[in-house]
Amino acid sequence: MLPNLIIIGAMKCGTTSLHFYLSLHPEVQMSKLKELDFFAERYNWSKGFKWYESNFLEQPEKCIYGESSPNYTNCTLSPEVPRRMHDLVPDAKLIYVVRNPIERMQAHYIHKISNGSETREINDAFFDIQSERYFPRSLYYSQLERYLEYYPLSQILIVTTEDLRNHRQQTLQKIFDFLEVNPNFYSHLYNLERHKSRTKRRKNELGQKIAQSTLGKAIDELPNSSTRRLIKEIIYYPFSTTVSEPTLKPELIAFLKEQLRDDVNKLRQLTGRQFSSWSV
Repeated sequence: MLPNLIIIGAMKCGTTSLHFYLSLHPEVQMSKLKELDFFAERYNWSKGFKWYESNFLEQPEKCIYGESSPNYTNCTLSPEVPRRMHDLVPDAKLIYVVRNPIERMQAHYIHKISNGSETREINDAFFDIQSERYFPRSLYYSQLERYLEYYPLSQILIVTTEDLRNHRQQTLQKIFDFLEVNPNFYSHLYNLERHKSRTKRRKNELGQKIAQSTLGKAIDELPNSSTRRLIKEIIYYPFSTTVSEPTLKPELIAFLKEQLRDDVNKLRQLTGRQFSSWSV
């Protein structure tokens, strides 16, 4: 069994929520481990084809088997992903979830602050557009262009975070149509939203020590992601503080918009959509 659906990104755009919503559909089986990261050399490529295949167990009532790995659209660090993916699953349908590119960068920054891997003030971090960390992941057309060398646009659906958040049922119907499954399926669980960046917490020094201890590593290896998150919240909450949403300087916003405009315009031209709420 191999997937015929892959959500390729982007990071901090709602892929966790979409993975969950799709898993509720009776004709869809999403991998239990959300981010398989199989096609990326730096992650799980070395585990081999059999490992990847083991994440998809055939069930007669299912016709769509999928996974979601936002790192697949980090082509700066993993340029080999589109070719490897096409070599193995050339007929797969791809979903690319995109978001206001500056808001995506802010959510990415909060994520890095909360896990302790970012120490810079946000304005310093974002002015450094040469860094591979934030800016390139918001160049959606540039990332998508790598896939268009191998997959026709008819096999790729672009979904916005804004539509998934504000027009969820209509957006899911569009996705179901794309996947050729029952478009009218509905679940009350579609009202849930996963992984909101604004509620992130950052571990203090003691919390970091616990995370690096034998206990912390054991928690990280728990197979069920919901259980893992719940235990982490209980264990680390007393040793962490809430990460508040940072403020960008007006001159930085203007600078980023100017740097992003060409890429956004190419995405507009490719898709025929305006993405007007992005104001870029």
